[in-house]
Amino acid sequence: MSTKRFHVAVIPGDGIGPEVTEQAVKVLRAIAQRFGHSFDFVECLMGAIAIDKTGLPLPLETLEVVKRTDAILLGAIGDPKYDHNPAATVRPEQGLLQLRKELGLFSNIRPIHTYNSLYHLSPLKHHLLEGVDILMFRELTGGSYFGKKERSTDGLRASDEYTYSREEIERIAHPAFRAAEQRKKKITLIDKANVLETSRDWRSVVREIALRYPEVKVDYLYVDNAAMQLILNPKQFDVILTENMFGDILSDEASVLAGSLGLLPSASLGTNTAMFEPIHGSYPQAAGKDIANPIGAILSAMMLLEYLELHDEAELVRQAVQWSLTNGFVAKDLNPANYYATSVIGDVISDIISNRIPNAHFQDKHQAVLSSSQMENIAIGKSTII
Repeated sequence: MSTKRFHVAVIPGDGIGPEVTEQAVKVLRAIAQRFGHSFDFVECLMGAIAIDKTGLPLPLETLEVVKRTDAILLGAIGDPKYDHNPAATVRPEQGLLQLRKELGLFSNIRPIHTYNSLYHLSPLKHHLLEGVDILMFRELTGGSYFGKKERSTDGLRASDEYTYSREEIERIAHPAFRAAEQRKKKITLIDKANVLETSRDWRSVVREIALRYPEVKVDYLYVDNAAMQLILNPKQFDVILTENMFGDILSDEASVLAGSLGLLPSASLGTNTAMFEPIHGSYPQAAGKDIANPIGAILSAMMLLEYLELHDEAELVRQAVQWSLTNGFVAKDLNPANYYATSVIGDVISDIISNRIPNAHFQDKHQAVLSSSQMENIAIGKSTII
């Protein structure tokens, strides 16, 4: 087994970001110990905390650090004192948008997967959730998020420029088609081509690109219909390709399939680097209470391992998360009456990876049962189950 060394920038951010990111780092340390790798973590500022400390949502020092690292792990960005103040000229999300643009992180990949043990948390009937496995490709550096923005001084008019170039569409469409070739050979383009010129361009370019991937079947859906279809029949989707705003909205909607927004990870890929983050926000109401769901952050760390081509390591994290969910070691958003602390869930998953839970066997469909003494040890917050 070859050992490797990686440099990872860690941006905890705001709200629950530091708490969930701590668990993701904990899991990566367990992976490093088990497989003999080395992760050098460098913590950086971005978001509201960066504004408070430096006056900037993305300090130059952070930008310089992330450009030198192999990958970036991000927690969450946002704070009510900025989010609820439309007049604020410096805002936390400006740092995130700038980081995406500076690093060329144009492709946001968001997997949506359902878990048997969590079907009861979704408003959908169980038979609609079985086998749901969607991979969403969201374009990340174009559209209205990055267009020219204006507000009149009298507050009576506002505008957001909405543009896309052919190059921006092509560079995310190709990896989406390549992913579809490796999966069920089906891709769905989601747009609003009956209204938006940008969407008509998306259709035109994607139709041309599709000719180069003859084995992949392409469907086209308007975004309003797609939002409905995600709930009526989510299993019809495999790879979804869409623009920036539609991808943001639809991936949040799709979180109800999994059971909670706190479960979903994401990867933002560019030409030379990548950033990994849970799709949830900063959830300031839960900050510091040790109740946030760390699974989205931990699965983001799993995607980071995949990006670094540590595939066995990533699979072990996936299995450990599956085991944790199946055996009821979940956060408050998944079980308000009987939940475990954010830090304890991180400990459990790390202990599984480190092989300190002898009954956590994966070969029998993750149905291992712990003894009462082991359960008690977790309940009182012990880091190692014995």
